[in-house]
Amino acid sequence: MELKKLDGNFTVCKVEDFSLVNIDAEYCFIGKTDEEKSLVCLTADVPSNVIQRDDGWKGFRIQGVLDFSLIGILSRISTVLADKGISIFAVSTYNTDYILLKEEHYQKALDILEHSGYNIMA
Repeated sequence: MELKKLDGNFTVCKVEDFSLVNIDAEYCFIGKTDEEKSLVCLTADVPSNVIQRDDGWKGFRIQGVLDFSLIGILSRISTVLADKGISIFAVSTYNTDYILLKEEHYQKALDILEHSGYNIMA
């Protein structure tokens, strides 16, 4: 399985509303529940109406389009990393899954995954 490294630094945050979110940015993951409005985006794209933010994330995605019938792809990646004490923040889209890690664990995580048989693409 191929994992593609993403360029840039990411921020996970809560926003007052989505009015200032640049939904045309290269990466923009939004989530809304009865309790919060969340945003994951490149750090350079964080809007001014942020309530809380957590900077310092790097990411990769599972390359290709994943069929909904596939089972355990994200689970295997998270288990491999959890066994080494590395937590993840996952975001799923229609096509695939994106995995974010704190930047201090990023390269170690990629090395572990490569050693576990994953192909890491630049």
